[in-house]
Amino acid sequence: MLRVVSLTLVILAAGLFSAAADPHAEDLTLCRDRQAETQARASACDNLLKTDKLGGKDKAIALSVRGNTLINKRDYDRAIETLSIAVDLDPDYVIALNLRGLAYERKGQDDLAMADYNLALQKRPAYGVPYNNRGVIYARRGALQSALDDFSLSIKYTPKFLLGWTNRARARTLMKDFDGAIADFAEAEKIDPAAPQIASNRCITYGMMGKFDQAFADCNGLIERQPKNVYAINNRADVSMMKGDLDAALKDYNTAIQINPNNIRAHSGRGQIYERRKDLAQARADYRAAAYSLTKFDEPDVARARAVAQERLAALTLQAPAGAIGRRVALVIGNGAYKNVHALPNPPRDSKLIAGVLRDVGFQTVISVSDLTRDKFFDALKAFAEEAEKADWAVVYYAGHGFEIGGVNYLVPVDARLAADKDAETQAVALEQVIAAVGAARKMRLVVLDACRDNPFAPAMQRTLSLKLVDKGFSNIEPGAGFMVVYAAKHGETAMDGDGSANSPFATALAREIKQPRVEIRKLFDIIRDDVWAATKHGQQPFTYGSPPGREDFYFVAGK
Repeated sequence: MLRVVSLTLVILAAGLFSAAADPHAEDLTLCRDRQAETQARASACDNLLKTDKLGGKDKAIALSVRGNTLINKRDYDRAIETLSIAVDLDPDYVIALNLRGLAYERKGQDDLAMADYNLALQKRPAYGVPYNNRGVIYARRGALQSALDDFSLSIKYTPKFLLGWTNRARARTLMKDFDGAIADFAEAEKIDPAAPQIASNRCITYGMMGKFDQAFADCNGLIERQPKNVYAINNRADVSMMKGDLDAALKDYNTAIQINPNNIRAHSGRGQIYERRKDLAQARADYRAAAYSLTKFDEPDVARARAVAQERLAALTLQAPAGAIGRRVALVIGNGAYKNVHALPNPPRDSKLIAGVLRDVGFQTVISVSDLTRDKFFDALKAFAEEAEKADWAVVYYAGHGFEIGGVNYLVPVDARLAADKDAETQAVALEQVIAAVGAARKMRLVVLDACRDNPFAPAMQRTLSLKLVDKGFSNIEPGAGFMVVYAAKHGETAMDGDGSANSPFATALAREIKQPRVEIRKLFDIIRDDVWAATKHGQQPFTYGSPPGREDFYFVAGK
């Protein structure tokens, strides 16, 4: 996997405190120490910032350490704000520039990232890390020679930088310089022979060389040590595809999806197998699961897999059959009987209400289900996507627990166990998978989420350095053209369940307004927003993202 890295912050000697006289001297020494344990250093820097006595370079150091922590938590907006202050304090502090570039890159703002990387290198041409980070952007864009040149400069100036060697090996592999790639992996082994990205990525290199025994030896050895390493499992599947062993590849892609049902690479690869076997319905289903993204940043290997899925999905999309105009289908889910956190009494009741209203206004198919486990949730989405392929409208309404973790919005099955924030990707259902299900429809693609409740797992959930945990609601999103996603409460806020016997304020307003004739869908959800805002005495404000196709009006009830 091509990866970016944030530079371990350097020691700067300048400061405002005297080690002998100031009570914060120990924190200052620790904050400056690039060899210090990460969490201890971050705490020391935060302690100093709270005193509001730092200035100049020392404050820039402390802010950069805080910015690095925010990047690791995927809180990119706050990281950029923090690092910008550091750059203002010390415009020549290239570490802050590099870190801000990384935050911009993770937000999907590659041009701003490039500007920061370039400025850092202009100020310090022998600074190795920005070359690596800039090379990753080039690789994601397909500019492999530029990526190779930057990785080489990163290695030149930082010879012990493991990711510089493995990233250059990956670029050389894609350029079919296999001997150079194998040599780079050998140099990486001198730095850290146990680094998993060496065997995992070298597996692909050997596969592309046709040396399948060596390829499988690398992947198998790593998977034996790390049986749930989905990246390595996908790589082994890719090598089986190269060898022409579709059965082995399919087995591995299935394993990857079982571990992480939201995995883009596995769905894209499995779609290619089904397409080769002429099972086009299943191929389209997998391509849809891989094609849609609500985030702007993909690692290069994920970006390539998603691009393949998007291209093949477009090629395999069915044309509207004669006489199918106006067919509308819906999937209505109410998850309330949670097994590992507190139950929600209202979602099954709300979903029953909405399902009945959709049938009343003429939806030909309404699939209404409650209390779905993870496996049943994905089964329901798959079955619904097959219905949506034959429809002009596809609507999903979901009531239950839902929240955002690490920049990804998740809906929560009733059997989910989230001991740590990182468990979300394997235990919960990413919103992208719901988007994929409605994406099969030809015209109206609508997802309605009455789910912005407090994260019930938060009190006991372990928080890792690599993920930001949001306690309330969903994050804002940017769905693709032709999609509407409606939140019952604005991002970062929570929705009300009702008083325990009545329906939720949002479900009540939705059920009432859907029945009104000749209200175009964009205006309909504006009215629902106002109704809920008033009914909750300004305690809850629904929010709509995206829009349906612009050349046509859409009505739940057309009227006369």
